[in-house]
Amino acid sequence: MDIFLWILQILLAAAFLGSAVVKNTVAKDDLKARMPYVEDFSQGQIRAIGLIEGVAAIGLVLPWATGIAPILTPLAAVGLVITMVIAALVHRRRGESIAFNLVLAALALIVAIGRF
Repeated sequence: MDIFLWILQILLAAAFLGSAVVKNTVAKDDLKARMPYVEDFSQGQIRAIGLIEGVAAIGLVLPWATGIAPILTPLAAVGLVITMVIAALVHRRRGESIAFNLVLAALALIVAIGRF
């Protein structure tokens, strides 16, 4: 089970860290083609979402790997579940697919339960 959780943690961390880098380095107008929902948010809000995702991505791996404050790993996973539920609500309101958000939320929930 530990190996399975590590694989999930690393995959989720990579996905969210990649998303965070894009949201914090690419201008809003350039994101619209790949992420149409950004029309509903300001550049600052997009950057804040990216920051949240980036911190959570680091929190999924670093605390558990180092043994320093390992409780932060399941808390980061819970934070990502909440983030993905909110993201699903935004996408649903816009008439977009929420499947990817729900899959990421479910995987983060597995990590949270497994690490608590």
